[in-house]
Amino acid sequence: MVNLIGDERLDYLLAEKLKIIQSPTVFSFSLDAVLLANFVSVPMKKGKLVDLCSGNGVIPLFLSLRTKGTIIGVEIQERLYDMANRSILYNNLQDRIKMIHRDIKDAPAELGYEKYDVITCNPPYFQTDSLEEINGNEHLAIARHELLCTLEDTIRISSQLAKQGGKVAFVHRPGRLLDMITLMRQYRLEPKRIRFVYPKQGKEANVLLVEAIKDGKPDLKILPPLYVYQDTNEYTEEMSHILYGKN
Repeated sequence: MVNLIGDERLDYLLAEKLKIIQSPTVFSFSLDAVLLANFVSVPMKKGKLVDLCSGNGVIPLFLSLRTKGTIIGVEIQERLYDMANRSILYNNLQDRIKMIHRDIKDAPAELGYEKYDVITCNPPYFQTDSLEEINGNEHLAIARHELLCTLEDTIRISSQLAKQGGKVAFVHRPGRLLDMITLMRQYRLEPKRIRFVYPKQGKEANVLLVEAIKDGKPDLKILPPLYVYQDTNEYTEEMSHILYGKN
């Protein structure tokens, strides 16, 4: 059994056997989180992973299906942290996934510097010049806008946590590509793999996936494009495989 609060619901993680607590007014995971969890390179057996800006714990839950390593999620919002913890307990993954309720800027001091094999982050996307532009829902505003952390904060913290040779993977918007590469190199993260995600053929990319290596040598690979929908508005074969484990 799981205790649900308010408008929370218990959803399946797509084709997986896991379930996750979600709320339309507090937090529900997006396709971007699924794409990042699928994109990042992870050690299959051992390893120490950290997910920053974890929300309701969706990326740690997805990653638990790909690695036997230990995973730490960092989330500043107490309500989302609580949702993540209840999902972890429901799925009996408390021995492999741990959530900490912290500002990510405090994470290296608590978790340790340069100790982790993999860092993932689905950060707030939107720079906001005016408070009037911000979603009136506090939970959604913090998750979507750079109110409590900036892109530079997330990249700097990722570098501080990653060990030499460790991998750091982000999902963001294509418009921040140059900012991301500039900041990654500033903080000793060498971009190694980039993939653009398109709604369908003939449309502009709307999702950017980047993986870097701490103190890596320059050798950037641009991966084939990923198309989400066919012209019929059904998922492409690759997207269906990512979402449901089938073609």
